[in-house]
Amino acid sequence: MKRDDLNIRRDRIIALLTENQELSARDLAAQLGVSVQTIRADLRDLDAAALVQRRNGAVRLRQQSENIAYLPRVGASRLEKQQIALAVKNLVKDGARVALGTGTTVEQCARMLAIRQNLFVATNSIHAVHALQNAPGAVVELAGGTVRLRDLDLIGAASAGFFSRFRMEQAIFSCGGLSEGGEVLDYNAAEIVARQSITECARERILVVDSAKFGRDLPCRMGHVWEYEVVVTNAPLSADIRDRCAATGCRIIAAEAE
Repeated sequence: MKRDDLNIRRDRIIALLTENQELSARDLAAQLGVSVQTIRADLRDLDAAALVQRRNGAVRLRQQSENIAYLPRVGASRLEKQQIALAVKNLVKDGARVALGTGTTVEQCARMLAIRQNLFVATNSIHAVHALQNAPGAVVELAGGTVRLRDLDLIGAASAGFFSRFRMEQAIFSCGGLSEGGEVLDYNAAEIVARQSITECARERILVVDSAKFGRDLPCRMGHVWEYEVVVTNAPLSADIRDRCAATGCRIIAAEAE
C-alpha cells in the first residue's frame, strides 16, 4: 500500500473519532471499507503515537492537557495541511513582513512561503526557521528564551515579549481546537499567551486550522474565529459561524488542492 493511502486512512480514522467520540474497530472498518485486521493495525500505531486510546473494545481520541508529540502530529491530516499551506502562500506577497507561530500546520505554511522573495519573518518556531532556510533574501528573527524541546519552539514569557517588538503585515498561527460554536481553543494557558502575543503584532491575522481540530474539547479559550481577518480551513463550519464571520469581515478560505 502507498504511504499516502495509509496516511489518508488514518486521517479519516481521526476525523471519524472526532465526530463520533467513540467507535469500535468493526465500526471503523465498515465505514472505511477495509478489514477489521487492517483497522486494528492502524489503531495500534495510532495508540503508540498517543493519538487514540483503546479500551474495552472501543477506541476514542486521547484527551489531555498537552498536545501530542510533534512527529505524530506531522503525519496527522498531512494532505489537508499542505492544502492549507498552498492557500496561505497565495495570501503572502514577496517582501512581506510575516509573523509565524508554532505547530505542524504553520511549519507547512513556512515551507510553502520559502518560494517568496525578501520576506521579513519573526517566529518562535525553530521548525519554521528550518523551513525558510533557503528562502531567497529572507531575514528571519527567532524568539529567545527556553526551548520546548518536544516541539522545538518557545512559548514562555520571552516569546510573548519578542513579538511585541515588531510591526508585521501578517501573522499566521494555529490553535489546538475549534469548538462547534466557533471558539478558538488550546491545551493550556501558555499556548493562549503565545497566540495572543502573535496576533497583536500584525495588521492581518490568519488562523490556519485543519478539520480534525473542529469539535475538539479543550480547556482554554481565547476568542472566536470571526475576530480574525482570515481563517483558512476545511472544517465544517456552521451557517451561524459563517454569518458571524461575514458580519465582521472575516474571510473564510477553503483549503483546496491546486
